[in-house]
Amino acid sequence: MADHGAGSAPLNQRTLTDADFRLMVDSVTDYAIIVLDPGGIVISWNEGARQLKGYDAPDVLGRHFSLFYPTELIEQNRPEQALETARRDGRLEEEGWRLRSDGTRFWASVVITRIPGAGGEVRGFSLITRDRSEIRRQDEMLRMSEERFRLLVEGVKDYAIFMLDPGGHVVSWNLGAQKNKGYEASEIIGQHFSRFYPPEVAASGWPQQALRNALRDGRFEDEGWRIRKDGSRFWASVVITALHDATGRHRGFAKVTRDLTERRRVTALEDEGRRVTNFLAMLGHELRNPLAPISNALELLKREKAESAALVHTRDIIGRQLRQITRLVDDLLDVGRITSGKIQLENKPVRLRDAIAEAIEAVRPLIDGKSQTLHLQTQDADPWIAGDSARVIQIVSNLVHNAAKFTGNGGNIHVSLSRTAADADISVRDDGPGIPPQDLQRIFDLFVQGEQNLARTQGGLGLGLSLVQQLTTLHGGRVSAFSTGRPGEGSEFVVQFPTTQAPVAMLEAQPRPVGEQRVLVVDDNVDAAETMAMLLEALGYKSSVVHGGLAAIEAVKAQDPDVVLLDIGLPDLSGHEVARRVRAEMVNPPPLIAVTGYGQASDRETSLEAGFRAHLTKPVDVDKLSALLERLLEPPRFKAA
Repeated sequence: MADHGAGSAPLNQRTLTDADFRLMVDSVTDYAIIVLDPGGIVISWNEGARQLKGYDAPDVLGRHFSLFYPTELIEQNRPEQALETARRDGRLEEEGWRLRSDGTRFWASVVITRIPGAGGEVRGFSLITRDRSEIRRQDEMLRMSEERFRLLVEGVKDYAIFMLDPGGHVVSWNLGAQKNKGYEASEIIGQHFSRFYPPEVAASGWPQQALRNALRDGRFEDEGWRIRKDGSRFWASVVITALHDATGRHRGFAKVTRDLTERRRVTALEDEGRRVTNFLAMLGHELRNPLAPISNALELLKREKAESAALVHTRDIIGRQLRQITRLVDDLLDVGRITSGKIQLENKPVRLRDAIAEAIEAVRPLIDGKSQTLHLQTQDADPWIAGDSARVIQIVSNLVHNAAKFTGNGGNIHVSLSRTAADADISVRDDGPGIPPQDLQRIFDLFVQGEQNLARTQGGLGLGLSLVQQLTTLHGGRVSAFSTGRPGEGSEFVVQFPTTQAPVAMLEAQPRPVGEQRVLVVDDNVDAAETMAMLLEALGYKSSVVHGGLAAIEAVKAQDPDVVLLDIGLPDLSGHEVARRVRAEMVNPPPLIAVTGYGQASDRETSLEAGFRAHLTKPVDVDKLSALLERLLEPPRFKAA
């Protein structure tokens, strides 16, 4: 066997020399490896120390290692304390700020180890330093991110955000949870989240099922009643999310709860409002159908020659009650139109003097029936406004009707018209019982009335004043109520409209006398059709009747009527379809008038789109019908400016 000698022995078969260790230490560049003497003087310096701290060996050898400490740590005597700890315990490990040669700081991980001598004395210390600035920066960013997230979660007040352990026990609690549920963190952490559920829901096992659903699907969303600490219930929107760590291990659940009680209440009110509106529209339609033949029959009775006193008295009673019922139906439908935003107003010049006169005339029977005196004062004012004449008349008539209704027999009603620089003011004042102070602020609300006796002698639905306010607002005006609440001093309502200039005067054309025109009545309600035909005969027209859509088309072609009164809700073809077919199949179709119980603005629009010239709602106003027929059948002779 060859003799390699000591100098040629393999590395793993010989003892490493001091030079080997020196070479190893000097080759390490990621760590500063330094040797200190027992007093802390630097006696060795490797390449890693040069790169980390910026000193060359000649610049640092022989100097105290406190050179690497910031001033505030030196003032605290930290270098000496570190050596003392390493001397006593054999080792010191810490992290902190250290300095480079250029004065910049870095975050250092430091290990100081005692180097013992052969007799146990301290020969010195090894000082190993690593730059942890980037790791500390990342840790600090993570800490700040977690802190911001914690502050965010804890500061949210509108949402209850908390965590559950895998078993459903509360392990965190934010400010929103405290606000929504009423528990302090110390009261609820560690408790099972099922205590937030109503007892009957908790007993059914639903909380546990919700956690299972979240664990299965990753997320579970639910709405329902929850319980606060004080036992009160609130409607909650709940999202439960299953939480897993990086290894996929299930760590618990995040639970976010929001109080939706108010939103649910508003939604319920909106739904209720829509149902009420639809109900009012349907109720008005259903009431108008039977009112139509009653109204027609009453008009026929008025034209009878042979009349007994009992007949006249009975007929007048029917007329008064029919007007009252029709008024209530119209109010119901107007409320439905306004609340649903479907009412449409004309925007034409309206002379307030004329509107007031028509409104008073409409209420005159009630005023005369109670032997009341109406005082009208215009103060030479003759203002005009831009609006819907029929609705302005309705506003004034509702106020006068209200005054007459609540004023006793023989009382006084004062109506005045005045004008300011920009407004026209209409005042309606009475000397009745007045309005109690507690009712004055809500008198314009829907279905609100002042105090009445058990007999409800004034009657009504509490719609009139609400309609006044809403219609006035739609005209850009405002209405106010004034009353002391003392009997005999009554109340006053003042309506203010923005004025406009009076239009250029126009000469109205005089209608020609009614000739031999024929009117076809189409209605599946036999009584309504026959009474309408009889009413038309009384007005001087020749009439005929059919009861279906297909029959109407044939009758229009065969009889060539001058006007057709056409119901919309027919059993075979709708009135709209009849109108379309008549217009498509005839060269010169007659004017079509829709006569129906449906009176919404959208119903009128649909009728006009189908080709109707006018849209009348049941029961038909005879004067309006007569005027409409005259306008359609007797064209104006001239119209001059």
